[in-house]
Amino acid sequence: MAKAYLVAHIEVRDPLGYDAYRSRTGAVIERFGGRFLVRGGTLHPLEGEPDFSRLVIIEFADLDAARRFYDSAEYQALIPHRTDNARSMLLIAEGV
Repeated sequence: MAKAYLVAHIEVRDPLGYDAYRSRTGAVIERFGGRFLVRGGTLHPLEGEPDFSRLVIIEFADLDAARRFYDSAEYQALIPHRTDNARSMLLIAEGV
């Protein structure tokens, strides 16, 4: 079974408001077996210009685990803290 990766491109507009999201997601991710691979480190563009300043990549055991995390009541309750304070794009990519 292939691993799955939740990838998020984020442009934070209100850092204080966004902290209500960022500070709570780690515990929820862990409950669903996920782990951060990238969490907002410095970006070093090689080609093109990113239209975001924050990149997050979270590894899950498989697509089902990633979906369970995203669809969970715990995570759904946190989403407004992100969407109210940042512009973002999230996707799940299946590994090889």
